[in-house]
Amino acid sequence: MKQKKVFPIIAMLLIVLISGCNKKDEITGLPPKVTSTSPITEATSIAINSKISAIFSAAMDPATITSANFTLMQGATAVSGAVGYTGSTATFTPAAELSPNTVYMATITTGAKDESGITLAKDYIWSFTTGGTPDITKPTVTLTDPLNNAMGVSISKLIVITFSKPMDQTTITGLTYTLNQGATTVPGAVTYTGTTATFTPSVNLVYSKLYTGTITTGAKDMAGNALAVNYTFNFTTVAAPDLTLPMVNSSDPLNSSIDVATNKVVALTFSEAMTASTINSSTFTLKQGTTPVEGTVAYSGTTARLTPSSILAEGTIYTATISTGAKDLAGNPLAANFVWSFTTAIHGSGPAVVDLGAAANYVILAKTGISNISTSAITGNLGLSPAATSYITGLSLTNATGYATSAQVTGQIFAADMAAPTGINLTTAVENMITAYTDAAGRPTPDFLELGTGNIGGKTLTPGLYKWTTTVTLPSDVTISGGANDVWIFQISQDLTVSNGVHVTLAGGARAKNIFWQVAGVATMGTTSHFEGIILSMTGIIFQTGASFKGRALAQTAVVLDGNTVILP
Repeated sequence: MKQKKVFPIIAMLLIVLISGCNKKDEITGLPPKVTSTSPITEATSIAINSKISAIFSAAMDPATITSANFTLMQGATAVSGAVGYTGSTATFTPAAELSPNTVYMATITTGAKDESGITLAKDYIWSFTTGGTPDITKPTVTLTDPLNNAMGVSISKLIVITFSKPMDQTTITGLTYTLNQGATTVPGAVTYTGTTATFTPSVNLVYSKLYTGTITTGAKDMAGNALAVNYTFNFTTVAAPDLTLPMVNSSDPLNSSIDVATNKVVALTFSEAMTASTINSSTFTLKQGTTPVEGTVAYSGTTARLTPSSILAEGTIYTATISTGAKDLAGNPLAANFVWSFTTAIHGSGPAVVDLGAAANYVILAKTGISNISTSAITGNLGLSPAATSYITGLSLTNATGYATSAQVTGQIFAADMAAPTGINLTTAVENMITAYTDAAGRPTPDFLELGTGNIGGKTLTPGLYKWTTTVTLPSDVTISGGANDVWIFQISQDLTVSNGVHVTLAGGARAKNIFWQVAGVATMGTTSHFEGIILSMTGIIFQTGASFKGRALAQTAVVLDGNTVILP
């Protein structure tokens, strides 16, 4: 019988214990706490027109933050006032100024509950002593984060303002604290704690935009003093990250090129600036079959160059590769290895060919202007740099993206001010043109010196290096005779003048692409004349009325046309 009575007694005890548990155990939460107060406990010299506030550790039930649960006493006398609650802050606003030099005691009772119904663990009590005068000092903004005029601010940044003194939280709202991008208001939430107001944007800010933060005179301190004037500050967000993969815009030689010079410097141009350290002999290679070609790799601007350590073999296929190890300045690699091949020339008589590099992409290339007086017929691309499109005249251009067209040109027309990557490509081509001119002018040990004292009319010119320190004239027809792989370089220290009606004729299989006229002065083709070869002029190239030309006109100044026929070599 005793054993039967024990179990009901134990059950009853358990019920009593459970029912007597603090409500926090039912919810499995912790009781809220007062984390800070204004004034702080035992503070002195507090302004007699101050409000009293307490910040909680959790969001509270506003219905429990009342004058019954938040009181202010002066000794045994209750101070009359209004209680308000916003965010996590309760505020007691005295109905009248406090007495000077007097001790006051504030209390938050356990009647205050959080949103889950959990009460304070015990009454929270603090005291302070007033000063002799009211607070009439206006608050100021002492710090912003970001700082005013800051650059490169994160798009996920919280915008923070620090005040010179505690503020009335009820006055720090989305109406008094705003963020704008131009005339557009940024949506977000405003919070306040201590002396700090925080604006949290609802969405990330936009890259590379100027933002303006404003705290208005509606913001007031605990004594009701407002900011003297609206406070504004600006900052600019960080630029958008570069996620665009680089590409190879062009290669030199072009893929599947033939008759490439055996002293060729292999090059390629990227769509954007690259990290130089990633352009090296591991990422940029040249092979003959499976055999690597030794060489030196250099990078500048957007162009990588591989200079073989020795002359390439004649009549041989070579394969160049730039691998995905090559990266742009943001660390983005090429999407895939870029691979291209070319075949070297079988060298004939005469000097090695002059490497034109990217200048070989143009039938006419100039720096200061290309002008056409009457209708011409041009086959091949035209390029002008650093001069702009307006310096190409007489061709009735039709603009496209990155190039232009003309009824007089079978090809495309490019100028430095056209859409990318045209400007970069032209810069490379002009640099290569100047390098080619310097190479041709610097070849030593001529085979023919001062031939005809500069008058080569009626002569037949065999392969070799020719040099004149005078003007060279062609008053009558000239024949250039040699094989398909033979090379001619003519070094002319002054002008080159072809008389009216004079023709330059090729014989024996000679090709215009292997004939180089390096002219320090002006190259002038007379009316109805015909000329062949690559003209590398420092001063200018003039085609008079009806002159025809097979080759490339590459001028470091201007090229002038007048009803001419120009075709690629």
